Amino acid sequence: MVLLTDRSQKRLTIQTGEIAADTTTIRSLDWDRDRFDIEFGLQNGTTYNSFLIRGEKIALVDTSHEKFRQLYLDTLKGLIDPPKIDYLIISHTEPDHSGLVKDVLQLAPDVTVVGAKVAIQFLEDFVHQPFKRQIVKNGDKLDLGNGHVLEFVNAPNLHWPDTIFSYDAGTQVIFTCDAFGMHYCSESTFDEDLSRIEPDYRFYYDCLMAPNARSVLSALKRMGELGEVKMVANGHGPLLRHNVEELVSRYRRWSQAQTKAETSVVVFYASDYGYSDRLSQALARGITKTGVGVEMMDLKSADPQEVQELVSRAGGIAIAMPPVSSKTAAAAVGTVLAAAKSKQAIGIFESYGGDDEPIDPLLRQLRDLGLKEGFPAIRVKDTPTEATYQLFEEAGTDMGQLLTRDRGIKQRKSLDTELDKALGRISGGLYIITAKKGDIKGAMLASWVSQASFQPLGLTIAVAKDRAIESLMQVGDRFVLNILEEGNYQALMKHFLKRFPPGADRFAGVKTQPAENGSPILTDALAYIECKVSSRMELSDHWVVYATVDAGRVSKSDALTAVHHRKVGNYY
Repeated sequence: MVLLTDRSQKRLTIQTGEIAADTTTIRSLDWDRDRFDIEFGLQNGTTYNSFLIRGEKIALVDTSHEKFRQLYLDTLKGLIDPPKIDYLIISHTEPDHSGLVKDVLQLAPDVTVVGAKVAIQFLEDFVHQPFKRQIVKNGDKLDLGNGHVLEFVNAPNLHWPDTIFSYDAGTQVIFTCDAFGMHYCSESTFDEDLSRIEPDYRFYYDCLMAPNARSVLSALKRMGELGEVKMVANGHGPLLRHNVEELVSRYRRWSQAQTKAETSVVVFYASDYGYSDRLSQALARGITKTGVGVEMMDLKSADPQEVQELVSRAGGIAIAMPPVSSKTAAAAVGTVLAAAKSKQAIGIFESYGGDDEPIDPLLRQLRDLGLKEGFPAIRVKDTPTEATYQLFEEAGTDMGQLLTRDRGIKQRKSLDTELDKALGRISGGLYIITAKKGDIKGAMLASWVSQASFQPLGLTIAVAKDRAIESLMQVGDRFVLNILEEGNYQALMKHFLKRFPPGADRFAGVKTQPAENGSPILTDALAYIECKVSSRMELSDHWVVYATVDAGRVSKSDALTAVHHRKVGNYY
């Protein structure tokens, strides 16, 4: 069943369907949403998935985003008389999943809310009304009757500190909320077309789960103690039924790679306060792009011993300033100060929560302890925009590059001398990649570019994982390949070789004009080609991006492409 809103508004629909015995999904399809949560781009909208389990007792697993209020509540009433719902299971309290909890409580005042201790605490601040509650921890069970016995799995930091999974032994379905999800909107309830959803599944993991890789592995270990899992009923995108083993194993493989990082940064944030969690995720995304591991910790529920252990083994520390009113967060920051060591990298930023602790006193204390600046303190004075999130991602990348600088030099020196010289004889052209997505623009000097196909016309570009522009070159994104002219490339090359501070305008002082796809064309380039990313192949330190060609033009037909000659193969 599908319900549709007024077409003049952004397209919102509701889809319902039976996914297992006595189990119905209510999927809120947000077709036109093109930005989400931590503000990394996505092309394919998103969904908010909710579930109804009918045993002798009836349980509703999660709700939906408040933008779906009338659609969702009308659909719920069409499926069941709300006062008959016995349990409302809260996988976690992020607004896109719990945005209608207050409405459900009004329709079903006798319902028992089931969740982790932290989730119940968050809900108390959110709904501002008394409600029945049942706090659950790892291994607890809830018997709904008719064979539906729910077993709960603690999954903190995936990606909020209050997350739980719920496993129905009767149907062998596990309800995982954000984990194993993706921002991909389609009428397909399940994952029939793996190749179509793969890029969004990976991008979602990189943005939200990679910074919590150790927590992912802990959750997977607990999942392994359950019975067979035949379906993953996630909170976003198509449910996993056809490729459960493959897609779950990818989480394990990707997370194991993250946790093997030689150094790490611990990122402290304050949940449910301003934009602390979202800005922290953007920062963490930038750090992980450099191959540095990340540990996320909520200052408002931090255990002092765990704080001390994380700080003592980290190469860097990033702190989102918590609210002045939180004594728990203040104590956690005190523990950080006690455990911090000289030469660790430090970065501090505001959360725009309205009650932030001041940055400067803490920054002075950390500098006095001998910590080095991983990125300049970031002061957020207004609601974060796309540019703000880009600034945070680039700040994270700067911090990660600082921590891996010595390792990179060592690796380059380890290459066999003769092999190094031989590789250096592979030449390439000189190009500037330019891209624009929303209000965000990026650019990169490139030489590892090659035509790759005739039909369709296509080319490949090798993009280092820690390049800022990498986030603007996901599948479906558009960019321009600007081809530089032999004898007339020095000014552009010099400009784009500069190390730009986080958030800086790469195009300041450069003549540009917009391409049809919106990306900047460099006016002084010899030629340009408009491209669309079709696929990406992951290597150890680069993404090989394959793009199809849409349009192009040459400004000087008799000029030659600039050529980049190297003498060594261990660097560009």
